[in-house]
Amino acid sequence: MKLIQSIFLLFLIALFSCDSEKTIKNISEVSLSNTSLERVEPSNWWVNFKDTSLQLLVKEENIGNATPKISYAGVTIQKVNKAKSKNYLFIDLNIDKNTKPGKFDILFTFEDGSKRTHTYQLKERQKPAEAYKGFDSSDAIYLITPDRFSNGDETNDINKNLKETTIDRTDGYQRHGGDLQGIINHVDYIADLGFTAVWPTPVLTNDMPKGSYHGYAITDYYQVDPRFGTLEDYKKLADDLRKKGMKLIMDQVANHCGLEHWWMKDIPFDDWVNHQKNFEKNIENWTEKTNINSNHRRTTNQDRYASKIDKKGNNEGWFVATMPDLNQRNPFMAKYIIQNSIWWIETIGFGGIRQDTYPYPDKQFMSDWAGAIMQEYPNFSIVGEEWSYNPLLIGYWQKGANNRDGYESNLKSTMDFAMQQNVVAALKEEESWDNGLVKIYEGLANDFHYASPKDIMIFPDNHDMSRIYTQLNGNVAATKMALSIYLMLPRIPQIYYGTEILMDDFKNPGDHGLIRTDFPGGWKDDKTDAFSGNGLSDAQKDMQFFMTKVLNYRKNSKAIQEGKTIHFVPFQGTYFLFRILEDEVVVHVINKNDQPITIDLGRYSEIGLQGKTLKNIITDENFIWNQEITLSGKGSFMFTTKI
Repeated sequence: MKLIQSIFLLFLIALFSCDSEKTIKNISEVSLSNTSLERVEPSNWWVNFKDTSLQLLVKEENIGNATPKISYAGVTIQKVNKAKSKNYLFIDLNIDKNTKPGKFDILFTFEDGSKRTHTYQLKERQKPAEAYKGFDSSDAIYLITPDRFSNGDETNDINKNLKETTIDRTDGYQRHGGDLQGIINHVDYIADLGFTAVWPTPVLTNDMPKGSYHGYAITDYYQVDPRFGTLEDYKKLADDLRKKGMKLIMDQVANHCGLEHWWMKDIPFDDWVNHQKNFEKNIENWTEKTNINSNHRRTTNQDRYASKIDKKGNNEGWFVATMPDLNQRNPFMAKYIIQNSIWWIETIGFGGIRQDTYPYPDKQFMSDWAGAIMQEYPNFSIVGEEWSYNPLLIGYWQKGANNRDGYESNLKSTMDFAMQQNVVAALKEEESWDNGLVKIYEGLANDFHYASPKDIMIFPDNHDMSRIYTQLNGNVAATKMALSIYLMLPRIPQIYYGTEILMDDFKNPGDHGLIRTDFPGGWKDDKTDAFSGNGLSDAQKDMQFFMTKVLNYRKNSKAIQEGKTIHFVPFQGTYFLFRILEDEVVVHVINKNDQPITIDLGRYSEIGLQGKTLKNIITDENFIWNQEITLSGKGSFMFTTKI
């Protein structure tokens, strides 16, 4: 006891021997340094970016009346920007290239003399910028709707702090409970199928009252939705995929947010979102019938004759009434979106971004956005969604396009809805001069228009369109033909989860809830388990086997990934396509004839296969390429010179 009393006495002597006012001030500032503001975004940053600027969005009651100060070597405040709302500040910082990683305080002094302090952190980057390698034609991407794939953690199904607090697997538009842990649990399954990348639809918080299981109504751009898991779960998924040599792709949304986004309650500027005055005027009576929606006329981005009102109708209209349209012409919004994308790349270590509704935002901003990312990560990949069946529009958005208006998108990849449609038409139509397989032949001939065909993404279906098995009227042979051609084209293929087991939407074709059906085996009470194969039909198992063979061959085939392409005009209901690199030749044949047919191979002599032994990629059987080949019936046939 005497020892404790002596120590306390020494402390008092030291305290009062100092300048009382200074000591009290220091104690006060130490305590304030632990005070958190409502929001500071990005929540942290890194040193050694090419772009040394950083803009902090600070949200706190009356923060607009405060003056910030930073004392940290290499970090300087360039400008302090006030918003219309007094509850925001936008602070422009410069982070010198020699700045060391570490923490520092931002001291805010208010007009009444009071102070608030926020501690900010600059981190060391975990790997060089060049090491962030994006997806390319060597990859095959597995697209997942996380809520419908697998429920790996039942404890996060309900979050009472969010607006939607129910789970109902019988309703296609309610939440079902799938999550990040569910994907983590089945990384081996995805890898064994032969995929090299995974693209989940958005997993950021969608705190909407209903119907936001899909993830595209984001209400917080810096938070993983707790019903999907945590930031650590997101990191673990990326890490587990990397251990398998696979990549994780982030689905991002620059065009719109969810109506319940936190900033919609206190909008910083008058032009933060498009049609903002309409929203603020009718906020109490806002309904889904409010008529400020996009006209969806995406061609106005290229149309030299388009009226101003039609251009605005596409770029400034809300996607739906529950998704406010972000105004990227506002420089603070533009900076916010760009920094958010970079923050996620650096935090998780993604192998690419898929950008939703690419032609809807301001197109100059989209060029700036993609350019900013590719400047920092030169080997990265971004694919933009342009839902168009016109190759001219698809090609317009790809980097290197020779656009007459001088527009450069900086976008490496766009989506090939045109070829997707061509393949389906080719397999459903009767053969004639201008119908049937010629649709694939002529569709591929359009590749002369693209700056880089092999960097375009092809797919049989996705989360917004009928399943390929449904599109092809439940014809298994036609489905195999479609999948094989998508996987053999000079493209980056994407396959939607469940395609490998013939998932369908026959009950109501095109219904989004049905398209995004639960993957069997992803819930503990499922009677069928597609992960193990238990309960699958013979046709489903056969399709799983077929996909596994093709994907795993493709994963190791330089000819498919990088080789030149030669194809021949369809002949007698067959279509021959060859992928060639050095001594590897891959032969892909589509046969639409129900009965066996013998084809004279002399027509294909320029490929140089005469007398060579080839292996059937599916059956592993060998045969010699001589004068003719007999195709047993309708289906897809794939051969390789790699024995």
